[in-house]
Amino acid sequence: MKLSKFGLVLLLSSTAFCFNANAFETTARNAILMDFDTGEYLYTKDITEAVPPASMSKLMTVYILMSKIKDGSIRLDDTFTVSENAWRKGGAATGGSTMFLAIGDEVTVEDLIKGIVIQSGNDACIVVAENIAGSEENFAILMNKKAKELGLRNSSFANSTGLPHPDHKMSMEDLAVLSQHIIREFPDLYHYFSEKEFRYNNITQGNRNPLLYTMAGADGLKTGHTEEAGFCLDASAVKGDRRLIEVMSGMSSNKERSEEAQRLMSWGFREFDNFKIFAKDQVITQATVWYGTEPTVDLTVAADVLKTVHLSQVDKVTVEAEFDEPIKAPISAGQPLGKLKISIDDKATMEVPLVAANDVAKVGLLGRFWANVKYFVFGAK
Repeated sequence: MKLSKFGLVLLLSSTAFCFNANAFETTARNAILMDFDTGEYLYTKDITEAVPPASMSKLMTVYILMSKIKDGSIRLDDTFTVSENAWRKGGAATGGSTMFLAIGDEVTVEDLIKGIVIQSGNDACIVVAENIAGSEENFAILMNKKAKELGLRNSSFANSTGLPHPDHKMSMEDLAVLSQHIIREFPDLYHYFSEKEFRYNNITQGNRNPLLYTMAGADGLKTGHTEEAGFCLDASAVKGDRRLIEVMSGMSSNKERSEEAQRLMSWGFREFDNFKIFAKDQVITQATVWYGTEPTVDLTVAADVLKTVHLSQVDKVTVEAEFDEPIKAPISAGQPLGKLKISIDDKATMEVPLVAANDVAKVGLLGRFWANVKYFVFGAK
């Protein structure tokens, strides 16, 4: 058996090209910019630090609620009852973000979603928590369980609202990943995040997300602010066929939050682009087969290989395929047989499985006999 390698220098093209690759700087204490499709990080600043997330953690409350809508256990026209506890902890008298619910109100789930994602209502979050789990404490247990399932490594939840608590923290990385899940898993519900205002109890409130008003294509997700967390934003925007997600915390004012968020998002769209390195089922190379009804098997990828590349490095992307050959039959289509290593400027950044493009059956006893004869007479070829 031998390890076969081959390299490709890719000639990528883009509608734009940027020669200025100066590093981006932001006044945010923590920040991440992520490409939605590839999951690659375009910018990072202390992204694994667990910090107070303020109202951005309401995204986990929304995620759990939307999951139950998706699985059919809750419907948008179902109603939840407002308890005295929800009113006292999150109502108008608290001075915090509120939906202005009243004790005993029967509120539709759809209105509660709007009350959370548009108005950032603490009362709405507590109503959701109590009606799903019986209490906010029990709901926090669900939040922590879901965080583990989603692979959020630096998050812990103590409430549904994001109100200050020593055990309630999230990292920018976790918030970006959670946002990616929300956008991907709930396409029929995600539109609520882009609505600019919501009227409830004869009170109209506007969405606090500044990018909805200043950047074309911005469509979510959530702001946050406490004295400890500073001004925060978890946002997403679309330009052409690309979507970016950014999360920032620790800014000193609403104005700074708006300006820094727009600068980072604009920089990401301007400086980077996504390139399809290989298409699903595209034949990339061939490997020799041992004991097969065919002498070779085509190698391909099971899904499109998409790569986010800084536009100053489009001519520095290379691909190397690695696989052992000959490959012993039988071989099934989709069977992993090797890997593609994608590098930028000679630094490996991505590995993708190489799989068989087709079945190759095993020859019978006589065929294996002649294969052995040819091997000893002529070698492995």
